[in-house]
Amino acid sequence: MTFEVNGEKLFSVSEACRLAGTTRNTFLRWVRENKIRDTHYRDRNGWRLFNEEEIADLKMRVCQIRITNEK
Repeated sequence: MTFEVNGEKLFSVSEACRLAGTTRNTFLRWVRENKIRDTHYRDRNGWRLFNEEEIADLKMRVCQIRITNEK
């Protein structure tokens, strides 16, 4: 699900993870393990929201973590 706030496109955690090639559960585990930075945006209920720049960063980190885990 995407949202638009002040002209900026924001994505739900599930959508961002789908675009980055990982799952929501894996993302949340990596945040807890400090392998990935958490998002800067939250909605009024505290749910994470990603902008396009954070999704690009997430994609890069997913690739890096997978490459490291394959070694």
